[in-house]
Amino acid sequence: MQGTEIDLEEMLVFREKRVSLQQKLIKDGQMPVISFSMNIPGPIKTNPQIRKAFSLGKRDLFNHLRQAHLQTGHEVEIHENCGDELLVSVCGSAEEIKDITVQIEESSPLGRLYDMDVINTDGTKLSRPVFRKCLICGKQAQECARSRTHTVKELQNAVDELLLEYLPHPVEQTR
Repeated sequence: MQGTEIDLEEMLVFREKRVSLQQKLIKDGQMPVISFSMNIPGPIKTNPQIRKAFSLGKRDLFNHLRQAHLQTGHEVEIHENCGDELLVSVCGSAEEIKDITVQIEESSPLGRLYDMDVINTDGTKLSRPVFRKCLICGKQAQECARSRTHTVKELQNAVDELLLEYLPHPVEQTR
């Protein structure tokens, strides 16, 4: 997988920044917040292909919210080596919003790479009603991650294959 590798410290700083922004959006808008990022294993969190998939997921998310007649409020979009992130407040019930995000994650061809968290106005993150499936074997992803069933390289290869299969116009890789 091509891209800039990040280390654990960079990722932790990025996560703190994300949580701070989430809290600010909730406080300012008094609405639930969707935190959309890409679920990319390993030290490379973004590249042109991943960013293209992120853009498709963002478009899909806003289309679904419009179809459900849910208005969005403030939004913040971040593109850093630690990943691509969209934070958006939504006027609606957190449960309804979570149903929409899970539907996108489960039905979109690239949905397995989408990580669409919903944070309620009290700061709690809503859980998925079903576990995510492993990119490689289809078993429960959390179990495979916990037992390190697959190597980072195997997982990165699975991500690359998924991106190549489903992106409408693959971005040229530079070496």
